Amino acid sequence: MLCPFKPKWERRKDARPQELLAAALDLFVERGFAATRLDDVARAAGVSKGTLYLYFSSKEELFKAVVRESIVPLIGEAEGVIDQFEGSSEELFRLIMATWWGSVGNNKLSGLPKLMMAEAGNFPELARFYQEEVIDRGESMVAKMLKRGMARGDIRDVNLEIDSRLLIAPMIMMMIWKHSQGVCKVDPEQLDTYIEHYIEMALCSLLKK
Repeated sequence: MLCPFKPKWERRKDARPQELLAAALDLFVERGFAATRLDDVARAAGVSKGTLYLYFSSKEELFKAVVRESIVPLIGEAEGVIDQFEGSSEELFRLIMATWWGSVGNNKLSGLPKLMMAEAGNFPELARFYQEEVIDRGESMVAKMLKRGMARGDIRDVNLEIDSRLLIAPMIMMMIWKHSQGVCKVDPEQLDTYIEHYIEMALCSLLKK
């Protein structure tokens, strides 16, 4: 007679990488990169450390996988929206910035900027990875949006390199605020309102009068 239930480890096999990535993100944000142990990640995901090593060869590779499976695809989606969008530059800017905050700023991913700021000096290779995979590509995405608006005549002539960085910086700062309670006097519940005001101020400086 066949057993009607599969063993637990078989039922969870396909889900293991995602469970490990989710557990790793939680612990990286809560404790930082240096203080997070692979033993703790495995325990939080409900697997053995040996099982974790079947998927990720080191803590560095685990962190890179977290970034590549979470933030990088969101940048790709935003790039696709910019390429296909048919509305005005104002509508596109509102959509991209609000969606980015909703997808990153309002969940655990928002803790990664603070983690990188704190750990970059001790882990320069990871800092370079994050710069190339997230920051540089994010700035290029915003520059593409600005270039589109300039070509349409909606946005005044701007410095694409400098202004794309300036537009990203407040978003990063708000995510750092969110994870710095007791240091930055900002109510996390008010950050959505901050985003709304930021978008209005940015548009006032970008749109042609």
